[in-house]
Amino acid sequence: MTLLSFRELQRQLKPEWGRTTQAQGPDVDVLMVPSLSMDQRQIDLVTGAHHYEERQLFALMRLRDPGVRMVYTTSKPLGELVVDAVLELLPGLPTSHARRRLHLLDTDDASSRPLTAKLLERPALLARIAELLRPGRSFINCFVVSDLERQLSERLQVPLLGTDPALGYWGSKAGSRELFARCGVPHPPGSAHTHSLDDLTEATADLWEAHPQLGKCVVKLNEGFGGEGNASLALAPLQLAELGAAGRRQRLRQALEQLPMPSPSWREQLGQQGALVEAWLEGGEELSSPSVQGTIHPGHPGLVEMLSSHEQVLGGASGQTYQGCTFPAAAPYRQALMRHGQAVGEALAAEGALERYAVDFIARRFGDRWDLQAIEVNLRQGGTTHPYLALSAISGGCLDPASGLYHSPSGQQLHYRATDNLTAPELRGLLPVDLVDIVTEAGLHFDPAKLRGSVFHLLGCLSEYGKLGMTCIGRSAAEAAAVYAATEAELLRAAQVLGR
Repeated sequence: MTLLSFRELQRQLKPEWGRTTQAQGPDVDVLMVPSLSMDQRQIDLVTGAHHYEERQLFALMRLRDPGVRMVYTTSKPLGELVVDAVLELLPGLPTSHARRRLHLLDTDDASSRPLTAKLLERPALLARIAELLRPGRSFINCFVVSDLERQLSERLQVPLLGTDPALGYWGSKAGSRELFARCGVPHPPGSAHTHSLDDLTEATADLWEAHPQLGKCVVKLNEGFGGEGNASLALAPLQLAELGAAGRRQRLRQALEQLPMPSPSWREQLGQQGALVEAWLEGGEELSSPSVQGTIHPGHPGLVEMLSSHEQVLGGASGQTYQGCTFPAAAPYRQALMRHGQAVGEALAAEGALERYAVDFIARRFGDRWDLQAIEVNLRQGGTTHPYLALSAISGGCLDPASGLYHSPSGQQLHYRATDNLTAPELRGLLPVDLVDIVTEAGLHFDPAKLRGSVFHLLGCLSEYGKLGMTCIGRSAAEAAAVYAATEAELLRAAQVLGR
């Protein structure tokens, strides 16, 4: 039998297979591979990273269609309660019916290596997976598509709904800036791609000399994610204006050598993947970090569909690490976000990209005017993907692309606040069943009649790390925030009581 290449396999994808907000057709099998196939040094910075395979469980919403079957793979077995907690959210569908169409398979390997690498090492397991997938009626869905996922697609001879890793440049920091320039999307002043400390020093000096009023810049590893590959550099204390060109570069190099990058091996990564420097956007009476999400359906070129917009919550030592989000983005610039996202999506589709993408921005208010500047493109699912899938799964509503607002089937607006990083020492030792009991007894679980309440993910992190993810839904931004605050407070209170 002649084996098809990755690109030949992708030509078998059908446009309707990527649409999660409507029926997938009478016969579709989905292989979920929630592998974090990224730079291992950056993955190691994420607490409980091996449990992040659970975040894509909200993709079980596809099982709302009785014709969909799913194979969900993980490194270690998933707890029954973890899976049922998602299936029970599906409206109008018996959990037992969805369960019959769901196959859970694991590699029984808790190492920190990517799940896809583990799958490729297990031919017997791949054979079992192949037996569950019908030729011509199956596709693979991943968190991110790397060369490992390409190999998996070719090994199984099953098409993968995602961007060919050969196009990964467009999801890098340098590729993002090129896309923004091509699409006319505003973005901060910055440098070209550099691969050495000398070149990065020169690029930083050039940036300051072109913008001597600049008080701070940000250095970005070209393939960093979640802000873990970013570090800010304060320029004002360096007193660069007092120095000549040579002295300026010497002082900048010294500062870059001491750069507090979250990734401790960033100098090594600079030589491997490169980095660039951008102006740090300051000023204005308000500052926020919105993002917009879309998907590209298979076709020639693919059809771009805008999915959502969010306000990102950033934190960590650098202030650049993703902590959570609120949905939707603020009204004054939400429609502009959607327009920019559409333009970037169409450019990506022309290059052959597929499935999820997101564009991150910085928004600054000057009086009654908001200034939007695009920061980067992500060619993968991200931290805003799973809370939006959770909302879609439990509400059955849809997004109004004109306003960017989400409405339930009854027409009620829905909002949420979500996090992957609700972390506290008091939560360590709690089991998922304890969490369910606490939330249910407090009346904080999602109530479909009231369209408010909390749903949870990363339950595997809870006992070991005292870490939890949750999406808190309400009929307004204020109600979603109140649900979040009440849920956090009740969990901490109950955990303290149980710990005595």
